[in-house]
Parts: sequence; C-alpha cells; structure tokens
Amino acid sequence: MRRSFTLVDVLLLLALFGDAPWAIKCSLLCEQGDLAVIRPHSVTITEFGAVGDGVTLNTKAFQNAIFYLNSFADKGGAKLFVPTGRWLTGSFDLISHLTLWLDKDAVILGSTNSDDWPVIDPLPSYGRGRELPGRRHKSLIYGRNLSDVIITGDNGTIDGQGSIWWDWFRNQTLNYTRPHLVEFMNTTGVVISNLTFINSPFWTIHPVYCSQVIVQNVTILAPLDSPNTDGIDPDSSDDVCVEDCYVSTGDDIIAIKSGWDEYGMSYGRPSKNITIRRLVGQTTSAGIAIGSEMSGGVSEVHAENLRFYNSTTGIRIKTSPGRGGYVRNIYISNMSLTDVKTAISFTGRYGEHPDEYYDPTALPLIERITIEDVAGQNVKYAGLLEGIEGDTFLDICLSNINLSVTSKSPWNCSYIQGYSDTVSPEICEPLRERIFPDHYSDCYCLSHHLQSSCNQNRDGAWLSW
Repeated sequence: MRRSFTLVDVLLLLALFGDAPWAIKCSLLCEQGDLAVIRPHSVTITEFGAVGDGVTLNTKAFQNAIFYLNSFADKGGAKLFVPTGRWLTGSFDLISHLTLWLDKDAVILGSTNSDDWPVIDPLPSYGRGRELPGRRHKSLIYGRNLSDVIITGDNGTIDGQGSIWWDWFRNQTLNYTRPHLVEFMNTTGVVISNLTFINSPFWTIHPVYCSQVIVQNVTILAPLDSPNTDGIDPDSSDDVCVEDCYVSTGDDIIAIKSGWDEYGMSYGRPSKNITIRRLVGQTTSAGIAIGSEMSGGVSEVHAENLRFYNSTTGIRIKTSPGRGGYVRNIYISNMSLTDVKTAISFTGRYGEHPDEYYDPTALPLIERITIEDVAGQNVKYAGLLEGIEGDTFLDICLSNINLSVTSKSPWNCSYIQGYSDTVSPEICEPLRERIFPDHYSDCYCLSHHLQSSCNQNRDGAWLSW
C-alpha cells in the first residue's frame, strides 16, 4: 500500500537531514513532489456560487471558499476543487494546509480589469516596484506567511490574460508595477505541479523569502515578444527544486534573484540551495539567468539536463556596480543548445538601479562558476564574458564544451579569471590555463564533490533525449 504524506511530514524529514550536504537535502526535496498528500476536507468552487462561463467574476466565490476552508487548517487541511469551466477571477489569497486542485479542463482566468488586482506594498528587498516607484499589483494567486501549500491538478490551466497588461506597459500607462501570476512570500513548503500557466502579466511564478519550494511538471507559455514574462523566479529563497518543466516565454526561463542594490543588501536574504533539472524551453532572453537583482547573494545552484533552443542566451549572469552581494558556487552541466545566439554570457554592467541612493562602490563578488558538458549547434557566440574593471570574476571553470559556432570571434572575455579543459572553439586567453592537474580544487564541484553531491542527481535518461 502506498503511504500518504502531508507536506509537514516532508518538512520534518528534511529537518532530520539538517547537517547533511545541501545537495542531498535538495535531492530529497525534489523527490517529495509526487507523494500523495491527503486533505481530509474538500469543497468545490461551485458550492460557493462560482460560474464557469468565462464572463462571471468569481473573486468572491474563491475568497469565500478559502475563508470557509481556513477552519480546517488545524484539522488536517483542505482541498479546493476547480472543475471543468472557465473561472474568471481577480486576485485571491491562499491559506496554510491547502491544496488548490484544477481539473483537466479547468481554466482560472485573470480579470482584465486592473481594479480586480489590488495594490500592495513593494518588496522590502527591492524598495519600490520593480518597474515603477511606489507600490505594485498583487498577483492573481497569492500567499503570505504560510506553510504547506499545494497548487496542482490534472494539467488544468491558469491564464493571466496578460496582453492588456503588456499593452499598458508598452504604452507607459501603468500606475503601478505589473502583477505576477503566482507569488508566495515568507512561505515554507510550497508545491506547484502538473499545471499549465499562460500569459502572465509579469513574472509567472515568484517565490520570494520562501523555503522548501518544488515546481514540478509544469508548462509555462507566453508569446516570445511579451515583456518580462519570466517563467520561474526564485527570489531570496532557499531549498528550491525545479524539474521536468517546459517554458516558452518573452523573458528568462528561470531567473534567480535576491534583491536590488541597497535594499537587497540591507534585507540580506540570499537565494541558495537551488536544484534545476530536466528543463526545456525557448526564450528571447536566457535559459537560466542569475540576477540582475542579486544583492542579497546567490549560491549553491546546481542545474543539469538542460535543453534550450531558438533563444538569445543559454546561461547568463547579470550584475553591476552598486549591486554588492555575491554569486558563487554555481554548477551547470549537461546542457544542449540549438539556434542560440550566445551560449554563455556574463554581464558586469547591467545597470538599472532602484533610485539615486545606491552605492556605486558596492561591487559584486562573482566566483567559482563551473559549466561543463555543453553541446551546441548553430550558436553564434560561444561566450561573452564581461566582468568589471577592478572586480574580476574569479575561478570561472569551463570543461567539455563543444559548440558549432558561426561567428569568427566566438569568445569575448574581459576582467575574468579561470581555467578550462576540452573547450571548442578555443577558449579566450583569460581562461586558457588548464584545470587539470593543478587547478582541479579551484573549480566548484570538480574537486571532492565530483563523485558525491554533484553526480548524485545526474539522470542517465538525459542521454536518450
């Protein structure tokens, strides 16, 4: 008999491994997404007057249903079932110990009336709205200070109907920063799985100040020309697993962040212990980006079994003087690129600051970045690796990289230092010193980690893709 778990069981299990290497804990976390979670209480949204005709506004029905289910939060939790239909709604808040379940042909539609997306305070690690000074619109599905929350189903759809927001952005008629499709703040134990997310007004899935987050088996879609429709953006969050996802959007497929300039440095919550695996997608930006908002620090990121096509960049690190913070201990492996303009990009002068109070002398620390086992076809540039004068990016290690490149100048490198082995086309001068045998230990995840934490997540199925 298959045992049923609550997410609380999973969190307790993770706590037992508190002293274990983080990669073991993250691997354990990734395996928990498929566990059966039993909620003893369940209601259907139609019991609260919702009408799934795509026209009737159901915000009150969602709010009332969740208010009712809150009474079961200390009794094993509850499930809100959304059946087949098109359920128009404005923003609504989730609660702890809740499963929001969408049936196969269920579609939650975001209202096209901005009044149905309330305005809330900016994130303290950003100091203002990301697009405009001041406040920001609340996400369509929102949770704050929660634990044990699941959004899942039988591949139902959450549609932000973002085109009207994109038009307001392009026409510069927004009064506040656009809303995300799903956002959790200060929440522990989040699972988002087996759903399709389309047409987000802004970033699609945004866990911020969160711990123990799983995003698994999701599809995220938006037009390639839609502005800033990032797929999944872990932000000042730790113990995050993203796996088995397909993303096609108008901005980064995954962007790891941790706050913006002086506000991010002051808030001081890093993003760390992040596992990404079996990710496929296309974008007009990067497959995986770190930054540019990374002022709280980003570390211990492992990403493997990646396939990006028809995209601008494969891997990108974005930062700038004034950011402060750090990006370190990053490991990328088993990446396939097809029709990608730039395989690897480091941008040391990304610019964009929240206000005039940032400190231009606050330089970021970028170090111990390892990228290995990369193959690419019809790639224009192998790497545009630009550090910062007086702030060299350190211990950049590239190994077993084979790219079919169309440019006669495949590498452009400045203010970086590191090592390489088996790279084609020939690597730029600052990285030409060989990793083996003298600099093996200088490269993250190429020393004693290689046979333990780094390899334990590698999936042999990658070779059959």
